[in-house]
Amino acid sequence: MFHFCRPVLMLLYPLYASVVAIESTSKVDDEQWLAYWIIYSFLTLVEIVLASLLEWIPIWYNAKLFLVAWLVLPQFKGAAFLYEKFVRPHVRKYITPKKV
Repeated sequence: MFHFCRPVLMLLYPLYASVVAIESTSKVDDEQWLAYWIIYSFLTLVEIVLASLLEWIPIWYNAKLFLVAWLVLPQFKGAAFLYEKFVRPHVRKYITPKKV
C-alpha cells in the first residue's frame, strides 16, 4: 500500500495540482506548488547525499511520507509555510527579484 501511496502523494498529485494552479488566476496556489517543488527537490538532494546514512534509519521512508503529506495537503500548506519561514529569508540575501 505504501509503495503506491508514495508516488501518488509525492509526484502525481503535486503534478496535477501544479497544472491546476498554473491555469487558475490565483497567485496563492502558484506559490504553494512552487514552494513544494523547491522543498521536495531539496529533500531529494539531501536524501541522495545521505543515502548510506538514511538506510540505517528504518522509519525514514515512513517519516518522509508523512512529511510530504504535510507539505502537500491543502489544509496544512506545509510547503508554503516552510518556504516562508526558512527558505525565503536565506534566498533573499542572494537573489533579488527582477522588475517587470
